[in-house]
Amino acid sequence: MEILEIIKQPWPWYIAGPLVGLTVPALLLIGNKSFGISASLRHTCAMCLPANIAFFKYDWKKEIWNMFFVFGILLGGVIAFQFLSNPDPILINDNLKTELSTYGITSIYGMLPEQLFSWESLFTLKGFFMMVIGGFFIGFGSRYAGGCTSGHSISGLSNLQLPSLIATCCFFIGGLIMANFILPFILSL
Repeated sequence: MEILEIIKQPWPWYIAGPLVGLTVPALLLIGNKSFGISASLRHTCAMCLPANIAFFKYDWKKEIWNMFFVFGILLGGVIAFQFLSNPDPILINDNLKTELSTYGITSIYGMLPEQLFSWESLFTLKGFFMMVIGGFFIGFGSRYAGGCTSGHSISGLSNLQLPSLIATCCFFIGGLIMANFILPFILSL
C-alpha cells in the first residue's frame, strides 16, 4: 500500500493518540510551552483590537508561537480536506442512522450532516441553536474553565494538574448530558 493511501485512511487510536500526546512533551522540552488552543483567541483579539481593555493589555508577541501553531492546524485541515479526503461515506451504526432519520437527518455523506450544518439551516431555529448558541457556549465555557479540552485534557492531565482533572470530568459529564438530553430536544424542534 502506498504511503498516500495509508495517510488517507482513518488512523487507529493507538497510532493517532500517542502522536497527539507526544505534542505535549515536545512543546515542553523544545520551548517550555504548554499545549492549548483557546488562548489563541485572546492573542488574536490583543493583536487586532488594541482597545483599552485590561484583559488584552499584555505582551502578546511572546505568545506568537501559538498563532503559528493554530495557523498550522488550519492549514493542515485545508490540505487534508482538499487532497487527502476519503471519498467513501462515513460509516455509522445503523441504529444511529435510524435515530437520526427520526429527526430529519438523512444526508450523512460527510463529517457534518447538511441538514444541521449549512447556510440554509443556520436560519432555522434548530440551526441557530446548534451553531450560534452552541458556539457561544463553547467559547464561554472554555474561557470560564480556563482553557479548552485540548489544553486541560491533553496538557493539563499530563502535567498532573487537579483543575484540569476537574475540568475534564466536567467536559465528559457535559458531553453526556448534551448528547443524551439536550441534543435530542434541539433536533426535535
